Amino acid sequence: MQCEEIKRLVAQAIPGGEVEVTGDGYHFEVRVVSDVFAGKTPVQKQKIIYAPLNEFIKSGALHALSIKAYTPAEWESAKRLRVQ
Repeated sequence: MQCEEIKRLVAQAIPGGEVEVTGDGYHFEVRVVSDVFAGKTPVQKQKIIYAPLNEFIKSGALHALSIKAYTPAEWESAKRLRVQ
């Protein structure tokens, strides 16, 4: 799989979300910022992102996936922590 394909699938599942995907064709990191995550536990957030990718994970086409899921407020806080 390619980063753009993963990004497209996740973006379709989370309309209006900010989706960024990086990776080397085997290991990927997905960062999604969306209001859809408000009030969700980390596991619930992961399930939302995994849902459109499950077929590829099961087939082995997508092997390693790291997920970072934030509400817009959580993302702003995380960015401030990165700067310091």
